Amino acid sequence: MQPYFYSVSEFIAMGDHGVYVWSCWAITVGIMFVFIWYSRRQRQALIKQLTIQQARQAQRSSKVNKSSAL
Repeated sequence: MQPYFYSVSEFIAMGDHGVYVWSCWAITVGIMFVFIWYSRRQRQALIKQLTIQQARQAQRSSKVNKSSAL
């Protein structure tokens, strides 16, 4: 059994298809990182919105409780 590539430079060149192959890899990995970053950002924004919403709801319920006690 013989190796397909005999050196690192042959592996990177991929038989003159290296530019296409490595650019596809780079684009794919880049898009995956963008999706991860975007998902984390959206999650943080959602958590912040829910925290604000809970605080407002707690304020409303405390106001209703105080007004009904009077």
